[in-house]
Amino acid sequence: MKIEKIMNFNINDINWKKVQNLIPCIIQDDNDGTVLMHGYMNVEALKVSIQTEKVTFYSRTKKRLWTKGESSKNYLNINKILLDCDNDTLLFLVTPEGNTCHLDRKSCFNYDLNGKSNFIYKLETIIENRIKNDSKNSYSNNLLKQKINRVAQKVGEEGVEVALAALSSDIEDIKEESADLIYHLLLLLRKKEIPFAEIEQVLIKRNKV
Repeated sequence: MKIEKIMNFNINDINWKKVQNLIPCIIQDDNDGTVLMHGYMNVEALKVSIQTEKVTFYSRTKKRLWTKGESSKNYLNINKILLDCDNDTLLFLVTPEGNTCHLDRKSCFNYDLNGKSNFIYKLETIIENRIKNDSKNSYSNNLLKQKINRVAQKVGEEGVEVALAALSSDIEDIKEESADLIYHLLLLLRKKEIPFAEIEQVLIKRNKV
């Protein structure tokens, strides 16, 4: 996918004079809406970002370009770049690799959305971290080390549990079993290396949102 095709502007549309050749850039997680960080780009940094499809800033301290993740490998992969109505601020919608903040937090702003974002994506990240850290006591990690048949079986079992809970009309039981089903479905998707965002896109396409 070419980044140029999903930009809603041309580089020359930016009011470079107004921003004194350094345009503010807001970086946002394209999946759950979390504002990850803020930085600045000059023309060269923006061109490199477009070319590499990874966020590259101009460091006002180091006086050079720097790609976010060049040391930590926690890159910010660009999905969309949007220019605001005053032509003086950019919004980057990205898929982050790991945590963005140098303090090993998801966001440099260290805030909690208090359930306003889609927790599914947070849960997906938790599962990924359990695998990445090879947590010995992690149910997720241990289940995903087994063959796909076992993971698929768990999804089937949980689906039956939801149906049985629905027949019993126990509302709390339905909630608990539904949570188990969704959780195991995320594990199955991870086993098949399918991001939940791709499932969401299927739903969006079906409903023409």
